[in-house]
Amino acid sequence: MVRRAQNKHLVKVVYFDEESVSDLLDISAGGKETSSKDQTKERTAEVEANASAKAAAKFNWLPFFGGSMEAGAAASASALGRSILNRTLSNTILTDYLGKLKDLKGIERLIGMKVTASKDSAAWMKMYTPYMAMMKTDDLPVNLAALDHALESAKGYYELIAEGGEGESCILRFNIQAFRNNYGLVDLGRMNLVFHGVRVGRASVSSLTMQAEMSPDSSPEITAHQIVHGEEASPREVQLEVYDVLLAGVEYDG
Repeated sequence: MVRRAQNKHLVKVVYFDEESVSDLLDISAGGKETSSKDQTKERTAEVEANASAKAAAKFNWLPFFGGSMEAGAAASASALGRSILNRTLSNTILTDYLGKLKDLKGIERLIGMKVTASKDSAAWMKMYTPYMAMMKTDDLPVNLAALDHALESAKGYYELIAEGGEGESCILRFNIQAFRNNYGLVDLGRMNLVFHGVRVGRASVSSLTMQAEMSPDSSPEITAHQIVHGEEASPREVQLEVYDVLLAGVEYDG
């Protein structure tokens, strides 16, 4: 089921592609959002500086406290500042997006959809390689740990098949770096989620396999039997709508 985007009671964020959303907000605002982001960075820089000073003062009374300790405290405070900065910017983008959702064009809200990975697709393999990497691999021709790393390096977006209760289907693409709270691809199929997506194209299910991705121009072969008997080649596979997902989360209707 697909509906126009609406802001309901979102209680859990599982996935949020903040870079794509940030671009969308900048485009919709004509670049006016930049000033607010700069102000946020300045405020967080002040917090970082104060944390660094307090950390250094806390250990200054120790007799063995010296330049190395002070540098270490400052480094810890700097890491804290970066963490605060990232969290603040992320939450600012999220709240700005939810607040302006009704006015943003081109975003669709998909509900009542169950997602699965197509067999032999990159997403299907990515779900299992982290577990397979723990297996004994002496007798296997492939280094499974290296395969998991290779999948993450070679492909940034992973496609899942989404099916609704009335038989409708589409393809949802997820940025592997945009999952929050330690969720991952394998968790999506176990939850009742709402997806905010932008329609970006069309594709068939068979095009999601690793073989098809490595040979994108391949087409079904025509057999000698089909030529002799004048049979038509297999009909073209159904093309499904493809959505790049901006946000996935749990909503509360009460």
